[in-house]
Amino acid sequence: MTTALIVEDSLTDRNLLTSYLQKAGMTVETAQSCEEALDIIQQMSLDVVFLDVVLPGQSGFEFCRDLKTNENTRKIPIVICSTKDTDADKLWGSMLGADAYLTKPVDQQLLTKTVEQLIS
Repeated sequence: MTTALIVEDSLTDRNLLTSYLQKAGMTVETAQSCEEALDIIQQMSLDVVFLDVVLPGQSGFEFCRDLKTNENTRKIPIVICSTKDTDADKLWGSMLGADAYLTKPVDQQLLTKTVEQLIS
């Protein structure tokens, strides 16, 4: 079974993404900060990570870069889910190693399709 980690400080967005991913048959872990996410990543094997950009403490962009430059986590696909939807934001996410970039509100079908492409 596919295991996803959602790193999102908004309860509403976290619950919505969790619902979408569970409907797609995935096991979902959640974290409200990058620090909390790192603890989860170190304890379990993940198939995909969903990152908000604006988070308490470290930003999702910074955390994405950290994960992609770490030998132990660099192969985990990362999907940024953010309200930041300019071309510059998407380019920045890509430059830091994000495998996909979805803007909020996230479309359920697009989310499912994106995950399928990344983990196949």
